Amino acid sequence: MKKSLFVFSLVATMLATSCVSKKDLEACQNENKALQTNYTDTKEQLANTKAQLAAANTRVHSLEEQLSEMRSTNATLQKSLDQSLTNAGQNNISIEKLVDQINESNRYIRHLVEVKSKSDSLNMVLTNNLTRSLSKEELKEVDVQVLKGVVYISLADNMLYESGTYTINKRASQTLSKIAKIIKDYKDYDVLIEGNTDNVPISRENIRNNWDLSCLRASSVVQALQNDYGVDPKRLTAGGRGEYNPLQPNTTEIGKQRNRRTQIIITPKLDEFMELIGQAPEENK
Repeated sequence: MKKSLFVFSLVATMLATSCVSKKDLEACQNENKALQTNYTDTKEQLANTKAQLAAANTRVHSLEEQLSEMRSTNATLQKSLDQSLTNAGQNNISIEKLVDQINESNRYIRHLVEVKSKSDSLNMVLTNNLTRSLSKEELKEVDVQVLKGVVYISLADNMLYESGTYTINKRASQTLSKIAKIIKDYKDYDVLIEGNTDNVPISRENIRNNWDLSCLRASSVVQALQNDYGVDPKRLTAGGRGEYNPLQPNTTEIGKQRNRRTQIIITPKLDEFMELIGQAPEENK
């Protein structure tokens, strides 16, 4: 009898322990799920914040450039005014003629500023449209900036190509299609595709060195934009800079990874831009 009671007690204790362990396990699993959800939400918020910060930095940089140019313009105006006053005193130029010269100079400077402002505004709209079209995951591997009136779209090589090749992988197709749409929407822009590598030597069939690799990768992107997404090839140029345009020293893996990139550089068509600048201010009225 005592033995039976002992066995019964032992079984009851084990069942109770098993029950408690199961409850603890379920509680741990629920807590883990909550932590995973919070972690995912935090990652998404971080990616979104980084995207917003990048866009804000781009706008700030553009405004700083405009402010710098306005200061330079004011300095030029002051210098021109001082010189004109000096010339007027030396050559007995009439005040009326001097005023006409200054007004003409001011009109042309305002014209140049308007042209530049128009270009900057278009670049900002282009950049914002592209940034909004990219997913949070894509924004981690695509960097969009406006520098000196030019839009730079930098794509990491591991998102574009099969490792060590110039073959575009399937994962890149969605991103390239979004970039192609922006390029097609802005028809007055030319597009330069520029390949860049790290300094690790490469020698494979049909690839002699990093010059070859960078040029072949740029050519692959150009042909994808043309053949797969319908971008006018007359607007496209492919070029490679090999290992000679690094963003960071090639002394660390992170530095090498940053340097292995393809840049899509979107610029106003230079002939049309220069023609617009060359127009007399009266022609725009």
